Amino acid sequence: MTAVFYDTHAHLDYPDFATELDEVVNRAQSAGIVKIISIGTDLESSQRDIQLSERFANVFAVVGWHPSNALEAPPDFEKSLRELARHPRVVALGETGLDYYRLPSHKTEGALEQDAQYKAKQSELFNQHLKVAAETGLNCVIHERSALEDTLAQFEPFAKTVRGVFHCFANTVEVMQRIVALGSLVSFTGILTFKNGQNVRDALSATPLGSFMLETDCPYLAPVPYRGKRCEPAYVMEISELAASVKGCSLEDLSKATCQTADAFFRKLA
Repeated sequence: MTAVFYDTHAHLDYPDFATELDEVVNRAQSAGIVKIISIGTDLESSQRDIQLSERFANVFAVVGWHPSNALEAPPDFEKSLRELARHPRVVALGETGLDYYRLPSHKTEGALEQDAQYKAKQSELFNQHLKVAAETGLNCVIHERSALEDTLAQFEPFAKTVRGVFHCFANTVEVMQRIVALGSLVSFTGILTFKNGQNVRDALSATPLGSFMLETDCPYLAPVPYRGKRCEPAYVMEISELAASVKGCSLEDLSKATCQTADAFFRKLA
């Protein structure tokens, strides 16, 4: 039997897929990608993902507000998040976290006070996600970029009640070990297959089976041989082949480990 996998982080609601969504979902199924988790980035995106999860039996939703869009978030987002979280097809909250990669001061000189406002709004939103996650028993899909220490410091008080998956992981072995020590997970994308992705392969090599998942983050980060093109969930198969090679295990063993890990993390998947 062919080994099957999940795409644990896709953005199927993005306009990149609007004209051929049925074909994209069917190609994933044909490639052995049997479950797809579509991730919200704001209120409207989250609602679209819920609608997709109602339309396709193998698609599930994660609802939340992306940190890069934090300044547009309404002050009462926590109330909306709580309502969205009740939906039976919602399997986690996010993507949420902290992203300092493109601060306002990088675009406009003398905007340091805007940086503080932007970071504070991201932190407030992240906290709302963590609070609702703790209340509802859902876990969090965490986006972290150029903000590791602040992200971990904010997450740690919740780590006994909420697990996080640090998605699109591209950090060091030491950072992976800190995350796993908190009872949380990392997730690997097509960056694994990139020529300049040796650091990511090193991190995967050191990550125990049962502590990581696989994802595309589509439409971004298409793996080799599709690099530079639009990514889609079917391409988890290329990622999984490289991951099995790095881990020195069979595709079947990798399938069993990553699917069980996802089922345990996204408990409503089953």
